[in-house]
Amino acid sequence: MLRLSLIILLFFTFSVNAQNTAVGAGEKLVYTASFNMSGILTDIAQVNMETSAVKTSKATLLRLKCTASTYSKWDNFFKVRDLYESYVSPKTLTPYLYNRSINEGGYFKKMKYTFSHKNKTVKSVQTKSKNRVENKTVSISSGTKDIISTLYYVRLHDFSKMSQGSTKTLKIIFDRKELNAQITYLGKETISTAIGNKTCYKIAIGSETNVLQGKNNNVLWLTADANKIPVYGKFKIPVGNGELKIKSATGLKN
Repeated sequence: MLRLSLIILLFFTFSVNAQNTAVGAGEKLVYTASFNMSGILTDIAQVNMETSAVKTSKATLLRLKCTASTYSKWDNFFKVRDLYESYVSPKTLTPYLYNRSINEGGYFKKMKYTFSHKNKTVKSVQTKSKNRVENKTVSISSGTKDIISTLYYVRLHDFSKMSQGSTKTLKIIFDRKELNAQITYLGKETISTAIGNKTCYKIAIGSETNVLQGKNNNVLWLTADANKIPVYGKFKIPVGNGELKIKSATGLKN
């Protein structure tokens, strides 16, 4: 079964190597997820992205939290209540711990990753229905991240130095497997959003899976400023097409 939250999060993934100048604690971004229902684009869910500082015995980490919930009138059709969170270095957004807890149409799963970047491994603990627990250690490539830390890491890239049509490749770990995705820079475009007219970097997204369909049918718009927040996205999948639209943005770093 295709997961709504995976579709949403694929729109925000990218791979770069930079210091964090875009994301700080206290940020909150709110989105509406829409899907084509019988030829009509219909709002079906809300996505919240929030950041906060978390102190440990050794350091202060940045908590990156993403929740996805269907609106109540759609819960009887396909209820979604998802939580994704990653605890990362505030300076580089390198992940140390990742948690995922999902409830999608009656399907339940919990996943926990503990990263060892030195050893290029991830220790995973997966819990499904009836409290069945599976432990597994997965080998990863250098720079591989969970989907949430990658979601924010995209914003560290200097798109102004990319030429139109140039491509980048990323690696993420999802469901204890590494996935490859490709990002193509399409240039700048000014669009109207709920938070005003925004000049944006326009990016096409493709993957090695069949989740996202077609060339340049899956596109993300990031504000062309120091924050580089995602404000709009459109996607095409095997069962239809949809959009992600920003509703509000508060607590921005810049």
